[in-house]
Amino acid sequence: MNEDDLLKRSAEEREKIFKRYEQGRDGAQIDPWEDPGFEVYHATDRYGFIHDKRLPSKVDPQETKKVQIEIERQRKWLKMIKNWDSTNTKEKLASRVYKGIPNSLRSDVWCKLLQIEIIKKENKGKYAEMMKLARKYSTDARQIDSDVNRQFREHLHYRERYSIKQLSLFNVLTAYAMYNSEVGYCQGMSGLAGVLLMYMDEEDAFWAVHVLLTDPKYAMHGLYKEGFPKLTRFLAHHDRILMKLLPKVKKHFDRHGLDAILYSLKWFFVCFIERVPFSLCLRIWDIYLLDGERVITAMAYTILKLHKRNLLKLNDMDSIVNYIQDLPQRKNFLLDHLVYSKNLLLNRLSGSETNKIVTLVSETAKEAAEKDKECQLSVNDSVGFTGTDTTDNNSTMGSCTTLASKSSTCDDGSESGVEECTRL
Repeated sequence: MNEDDLLKRSAEEREKIFKRYEQGRDGAQIDPWEDPGFEVYHATDRYGFIHDKRLPSKVDPQETKKVQIEIERQRKWLKMIKNWDSTNTKEKLASRVYKGIPNSLRSDVWCKLLQIEIIKKENKGKYAEMMKLARKYSTDARQIDSDVNRQFREHLHYRERYSIKQLSLFNVLTAYAMYNSEVGYCQGMSGLAGVLLMYMDEEDAFWAVHVLLTDPKYAMHGLYKEGFPKLTRFLAHHDRILMKLLPKVKKHFDRHGLDAILYSLKWFFVCFIERVPFSLCLRIWDIYLLDGERVITAMAYTILKLHKRNLLKLNDMDSIVNYIQDLPQRKNFLLDHLVYSKNLLLNRLSGSETNKIVTLVSETAKEAAEKDKECQLSVNDSVGFTGTDTTDNNSTMGSCTTLASKSSTCDDGSESGVEECTRL
């Protein structure tokens, strides 16, 4: 088979995939395993995720209290959204995001935090153009098609093959693979776009993915480009934090040959998607969209801090990895989160609020910052860069974030805090 025949065959296969999504479920050949049965009224939680077991007939009192608090906060958030650019909103935004964005308003707030409307106005028609180009030339359509059917299999909107949400996810990923030619498509991006599509329409999710990859505040481009340079730096930074603040845990992991990538890949790669309870994942995303990448390393440290005692009791690599990966199903995870989050995650502590700060900024971190600058320049050349002014939003990027409060202690019992350089 010569080159022309291969190109023709590839074009025919690509066209068949796009037609299946356009046609939807009507008349499509769908295997039974692609549409497993489920009971909507018994097994679907408020976020749309389907559970293997029926949800309890009686509502958890803590969950009821959380919903009531969220309803009370909606009024304040509606007022903030209407006056988004006011001084009063800017002063209260951080504290209210850390308390939690009401789920019903999360779509509006996320779009405003990412400045989606501004980007859309500056790039009218660009998404439709990328969709047309993807249909003609996409080399990633086959892989994206496979991954779309694997993503969020337990979610009501993604469960059915060729459903509306699966179509949206396929469109966003194929279009963005054309738009950002340096990254193209990487498997972790399906989770990223999948969460965004739970709260946004197609075009908004497309530009949200673009902001997360190219804005210096998030700079996820380095996580997905060839060689995964930023993932490597995240893992190295995580190891150094453990050596300083949780040396017993680090030695325990080393003793059993456990490398950080075995348990923390999805923490850094897709911002904790499917690695913590989804309600907590959304809270992390709220703060991540507000404060940027420094939240990720803080949360990674916090998780190991919360579960240190149980982790030290496990005596082999497999059991440790399984324990960490099963955190979303652990009943005590949210309870631990509620107990410790005030000091370890939800407070935005500055260096002056901590008695002892251990600064983990080395020549390696400085070199990493320079690499990120080079990476950013590369991104601008390889995508249709929006040119959005991010100066105001990134005024805090040169500062450091505290990962532990005054009440946090190292394994040796001494009080300590840690400032982590935000540029990884």
